[in-house]
Amino acid sequence: MEKVGFFRSVHVKFVTIYLLLILIAMQIIGVYFINKLEDQLVRNFQQSIEGRLPLLEYSLVEEMMKDRADENIPPLEEEVGKLLADFSAQDISEVRVINNRSLIIGTSERNNQSIVGQKTTDVMVKRILAGGKKEDKIFIDQQSGNRVWILATPIKIGGEVAGSIYLVAKIETVFDQLEEINQIFISATLIAMLITAILGILVARTITRPISDMKRQAVAMAKGNFSRKVRVYGEDEIGQLAISFNYLTRKLQEAQAMTEGERRKLSSVLSNMTDGVVATDRKGRVILINERASQMLNVSRETMISQPVTELLLLDDEYSFEDLLDQQEPIVLDYSTDDSLFLLRANFSVIQRDTGFVNGLIVVLHDVTEEEKIEAERREFVANVSHELRTPLTTMRSYLEALTDGALHDKELAPRFLDVTQNETERMIRLVNDLLKLSKMDSRDYEINTTWVDFVSFFNHIIDRFEMTKERHVTFKRVLPDKAMFIKIDEDKLTQVIDNIISNALKYSPEGGQVTFRLKVLDDQIQISISDQGLGIPKENLEKVFERFYRVDKARTRRLGGTGLGLAIAKEMIGAHGGDIWARSVEGKGTTIIFTLPYDPEQEDDWS
Repeated sequence: MEKVGFFRSVHVKFVTIYLLLILIAMQIIGVYFINKLEDQLVRNFQQSIEGRLPLLEYSLVEEMMKDRADENIPPLEEEVGKLLADFSAQDISEVRVINNRSLIIGTSERNNQSIVGQKTTDVMVKRILAGGKKEDKIFIDQQSGNRVWILATPIKIGGEVAGSIYLVAKIETVFDQLEEINQIFISATLIAMLITAILGILVARTITRPISDMKRQAVAMAKGNFSRKVRVYGEDEIGQLAISFNYLTRKLQEAQAMTEGERRKLSSVLSNMTDGVVATDRKGRVILINERASQMLNVSRETMISQPVTELLLLDDEYSFEDLLDQQEPIVLDYSTDDSLFLLRANFSVIQRDTGFVNGLIVVLHDVTEEEKIEAERREFVANVSHELRTPLTTMRSYLEALTDGALHDKELAPRFLDVTQNETERMIRLVNDLLKLSKMDSRDYEINTTWVDFVSFFNHIIDRFEMTKERHVTFKRVLPDKAMFIKIDEDKLTQVIDNIISNALKYSPEGGQVTFRLKVLDDQIQISISDQGLGIPKENLEKVFERFYRVDKARTRRLGGTGLGLAIAKEMIGAHGGDIWARSVEGKGTTIIFTLPYDPEQEDDWS
């Protein structure tokens, strides 16, 4: 056998290649490690600060929702200042709170309190107030030369953006730490290179090194690590063995990668499904449950593994596992409570081999709560419309038949019958018109035409009109401000709303009763209330008064010409103005209808 030259020997090749590989690997690892470390440190710093924001946001929402009409409650700016003072930290330079009108209502910077009450010009804050999504950025402070992190996050009340939190944090400390770690890593790299060179020379002196390396690789493969390869140092027997060994490693790695890829695909599909999925073994024990299913069933995935699927679905009293294997039709699972409706549709699919052997069962859960609600509302709406149209049509048919049978020639009965027929026709026309209004408001192209209006004068004018035309002896009481209050409204739409509420108050007011009108100013809105002294609304039905076709006294309302759609239309119109409407009532003592409208005193001053 030809003797291998010194420079072609395994020893020299191993030491040379080994040192170069270590150097390159350390450089690659260093770049990757530093980049990942920088991302992680920055992310940890941001998360540590963001983790404190929910509590601050919750406290700010509590303060914003307080009724500041009470003189004992301190001003919002004062309370916000206290909250921001408690929120201060070493890494936070300043925290500002801005309301939905871009006004700064508080800052944690003691030396910068003069900006409170001023409008912010920050573009990021304006985007937050308009879009409702948080934003952040890192930039270098021109004065100090240090990097700072700015975070702007929305404050939401009832799904609406009520303001923004603007935070400035000192993130330069993170990069200082990173620089220190860089120095440590460089020193460690140099030490590692020196030690590696010495060890490489020692190990390369023996021919057992490649064999030992293959042995270690075999152990790693047994543990599932196929990323390493045995390096081929020559064309001798050991080199050929290394080639074969690497070929085996590559084939095993490809097989494992394919299996792992399929597993990850399946896991990703299950995790991102909007439906819940539960899988069982052949004995009906749960072996897999995705996150959506655990949320639907309100269970922990860990605790339900190996439990019977019938117990998981609360079906053990009605079905056995064998029954579910034969179940062809979906089963509707009712998990409703007294407070809420919750329905799931369960579809069952058997897992079978080609031989027919049953391996298990797949259960797919679909939330059909909203579908059932919509279907129930559709059925109720059709029933209500049918009922409302049937009554006048039946009356008209009866009177028209009487007229056909000869009552038309009766000078006393004929006018009365025709009058009733005309009233019922007008009632149906009112019903259809109200339905058309609701349909138009439900459509996306519904618009309101707003103008600046002195609401106090507008409200008084409507009350005066009713006071001059009311038929029964009912007194009006007004508790309204003396000054003008300008807001943007659609006069026609608001006139319809107030007309309907006052008409209802007069309908249900007893003879000699009183209707009270109130208007008061809240933080950023005005609140209007109209109270009567009628029969009131039962507590359990109070939330239903704004539903379509709901009536407190159906017989009396029909007699007076009501359709049961007035307050439903009022709710839609108030909502289109950005307000809210609700009712308060004590049965037997009367009802108060209250609604709010947006009001900005500063814009009112600008307009004036």
